[in-house]
Amino acid sequence: MHGAQALAAHLALSEDEREGITRASFPASATPYYLSLADRDDPWCPVRRQIVPSTAETRRGRGELADPLGEDRDMPVPGLVHRYPDRVLFLATSRCSAYCRHCTRRRRTGAPGASAGALERAAAYVRAHREVRDVLVSGGDPLLLPTAHLTRVLRAFRSIPHVEILRVGTRMPVTNPFRVTGELVAALRRLAPLFVITHFNHPKEVTAQARAACEALVDGGIPVENQTVLLRRLNSSSRILGDLFRRLLTMRVRPYYLHQMDVAQGLEHLRTPLEEGVAILAALRGTISGLAIPHLAVDLPGGGGKVTLQPDYLVSLDARQAVLRNGRGKTYRYPQPVERDCSCPYESTFYGSSEVR
Repeated sequence: MHGAQALAAHLALSEDEREGITRASFPASATPYYLSLADRDDPWCPVRRQIVPSTAETRRGRGELADPLGEDRDMPVPGLVHRYPDRVLFLATSRCSAYCRHCTRRRRTGAPGASAGALERAAAYVRAHREVRDVLVSGGDPLLLPTAHLTRVLRAFRSIPHVEILRVGTRMPVTNPFRVTGELVAALRRLAPLFVITHFNHPKEVTAQARAACEALVDGGIPVENQTVLLRRLNSSSRILGDLFRRLLTMRVRPYYLHQMDVAQGLEHLRTPLEEGVAILAALRGTISGLAIPHLAVDLPGGGGKVTLQPDYLVSLDARQAVLRNGRGKTYRYPQPVERDCSCPYESTFYGSSEVR
């Protein structure tokens, strides 16, 4: 993994970048592969902007937080975040293959990884909370762990009867696609149902090697979904994001979330106004497949959880009709049904009670 000195050796750094590397409190490092995608001479290169610090990181913006998502508050045992009733997040490591400048967990970088004891406590907590059906293993990047170690982590949760879904959050298909080996795919396949959630931010990251990694996972029976972060002046364009989302679909990777930048300290220069994200979605609607359009998500500061935004197509609504507009601004009338009862008579028969599941 290349550190700050190697970045300087491989790139013709601007004065601001050199000062940013010197003053950065968050590590600067990338894999040789990911660094090879960066333009040597252009500071606006989207790969380069994700791995090279700038002096803007040293400034603190209004409302920024060290723990922008309030994860530490929702951590009942070390390394396990339980915010939503039916799912938890386990932080298996604090290390990454590349340290993205937009990282929301930059406060944890360099902290010790999850010990065997921490894994046991996390699994015991999940075992005691039968409402948990979904476990996301993230970090850092859990695919930095040796396959045998990663498998032990995942098996600890897969062995719990009420856990239905496992997810692995990783940027390895983007930053080190060679990590996706036949051994890894086979190990993950044995833990199905398991999803890989990856993180492409720009079409420049969709290389032949990245494609091979994603297709190996999908061919191995492991669905892959993508979460993109909306980054100002890096991908804050409907042309760029539409191109990225189409390319992802050709690799059978579904665009899942488009994340508004979190309010982590030192990252205001990368945040877009909220209305820009909504405008980008509006520009994409009707021009690319609905399969290629993700949810625009805002993770509310301080631990409020995710909410999603979208363009408002509803002009008016009453009991008789709705008036809606399409992406071209033309309005249409949708007649409301006369019958209003939406109860499902077979629901209690199917579930054995009227309890909402």
